[in-house]
Amino acid sequence: MEEKKLDVKSIIGFVLIFGILLFMMWQNQPTPEELEAEEKAKQAQIDVENKAKAAAAQNDTKVTTAQDFSNTTEGDSLRKIALQNKLGAFSYFAQEGETVVDNGVLQLKFSNKGGHLAEVKLNKFVDYDSLPIYLVKDKNASFNINFGTTDSRILNTQDLYFQPTKTKNGENTIVSMKLKVSETKFLEYKYIIKPNDYMIDFTIQSQGLSSEINSSQEVNLKWEQKAYRHDESISYENRYTRLTYQHDDGKIDKLSQGGEDDEVEEDMDWMSFRQHFFSSILTTDKQFKSVALTSKDLVEDEEIDTVFTKQFSAKTALALNGNEINESLGLYYGPTDSKILKKYDKNLEESIPFGWGIFGWINKYLFVPLFSFLSSFLPYGIAIIVMTVLIKLSMSFVQYKQYLSQMKMKILKPELDAIREKHKDNKMKAQQETMALQNKAGASPLAGCLPALIQMPVFYALFMFFPTAFALRQKKFLWADDLSSFDSIYKFPDGFSIPFYGDHISLFPILAGIAIFFYMKLTTGQQQMSAPQQEGMPDMAKMMKYMIYFAPIMMIIFFNSYASGLSLYYFISNLISIGILLVIKNFILDEEKILAGIQANKAKPKKENRFQKRMKEMMEQAEQQKQAQKRNKK
Repeated sequence: MEEKKLDVKSIIGFVLIFGILLFMMWQNQPTPEELEAEEKAKQAQIDVENKAKAAAAQNDTKVTTAQDFSNTTEGDSLRKIALQNKLGAFSYFAQEGETVVDNGVLQLKFSNKGGHLAEVKLNKFVDYDSLPIYLVKDKNASFNINFGTTDSRILNTQDLYFQPTKTKNGENTIVSMKLKVSETKFLEYKYIIKPNDYMIDFTIQSQGLSSEINSSQEVNLKWEQKAYRHDESISYENRYTRLTYQHDDGKIDKLSQGGEDDEVEEDMDWMSFRQHFFSSILTTDKQFKSVALTSKDLVEDEEIDTVFTKQFSAKTALALNGNEINESLGLYYGPTDSKILKKYDKNLEESIPFGWGIFGWINKYLFVPLFSFLSSFLPYGIAIIVMTVLIKLSMSFVQYKQYLSQMKMKILKPELDAIREKHKDNKMKAQQETMALQNKAGASPLAGCLPALIQMPVFYALFMFFPTAFALRQKKFLWADDLSSFDSIYKFPDGFSIPFYGDHISLFPILAGIAIFFYMKLTTGQQQMSAPQQEGMPDMAKMMKYMIYFAPIMMIIFFNSYASGLSLYYFISNLISIGILLVIKNFILDEEKILAGIQANKAKPKKENRFQKRMKEMMEQAEQQKQAQKRNKK
């Protein structure tokens, strides 16, 4: 890198510039008359501000009225001139102020500056630390319309002042925020707030601005928001904090869960800034034609980045009709609860990540209704246990089929060992006779594997259900303070954390891990007896010995920061599995009867199906090719 040096000419230049600046400051210093006028202007400005504060204190809605510029002091005149130079015709009203509305479930503050929501508080909820839930506060969100004017300015509504009015229409509260050019020309944000409703009807309309807005330039709406952290585990909450949107054909899509992501999407019905259990949603009566969406993960270090989880933004062009704006929108600020979201008949409940395909169907049409029914008359922890019992009993036939298959293989093991010993030099022949024996006896290993696959959709569906079940939020059970969060029984000293495990110990994952260990201990022994080592195949017995210890450890580590309701389900589920297995083994299945059934099956003529014939032909062809290769080598 080239070293920078100051030569003599540079020093002289700096001295000259400094001298010129000093001369200009001296030359332009105000006269005594100017100083007196400036002092009067300052005093007038102070008087105006004091009057505004006094008016605000008398008005419970904190609405500040417009200045009548026809009778202003000298300071106001100067201020008006400055605003006109900066904002042009849109300098008609320029006063700070807020309008407050409480509809029972929401406390809303509308700011004159920008005309939009400066604060959104959810009255019925608190965070993990018992503090109020705010979705919008301290400028974490913005709602801005960017447009050009006919006098060659580019303006942003977030920098302009709207004149507020607050009225009642029946039980509804109407807040009108007008960005005025005159009394009859304005851009209006109108909010209709219904009692005890999380959805706000929101319209954007302009009147008489065709001569002010430059129609040759795009009018762009941009909505941005940083998602506040509300859960104890910021990493867990961040996993379910995501920008979700729906296309006009009903298709649901999402931006990336982590890192940064951006997409340009067309024909959208709504977009949701989901913050795990709470959401901010913007809807439209007509489609957003093209929207630029962005998402950024703000949690790089969980010890430092503890205020926000993600930053979302959406930008779309507003269509002009006769050079005027007319948009009918909706703003939802509330819980990510399927029961509430369904009320609006806009498919908003699809913003909840129940899982894709069949997994989502199982959750929406089975587990959500079932859990809602059980929790309507049972404590939430008991409802989870009862639901677990019902699911396990309904799936008990799967365990029965699996264990029956293992027992059949155990009975056939001596004959299978004899076949392998007889054809130890001809693996293909040994495989053919093994398959033939299993087919005759009705003891195919697939008979135990296929029923087990039926459990996979149920397993995954429940894995998605518990972390997104709003009903579990802050519901206590035994030592768990919140079934939607981890059940910490011990927190490590500040600053200490075990990699991949966390800074605390949760008990339900440990209990679930112990239950999994004993269940695998029972089933693995049976599998080892029934499934002898296959030639050329991995030693499954040795692998299963490791899995007996590996699976419980992974359960304890992975679920330490997951919803305790999910860990409770796995704990009860494995206890029930152990009980069902012992009942099947000791009271239902009889080894002598199974052996008699196998012998009867072996005596029956067995017709090969098409698949078995094809497999046999393929194996014979492979054997012939192998023999031909041996002859060619000789």
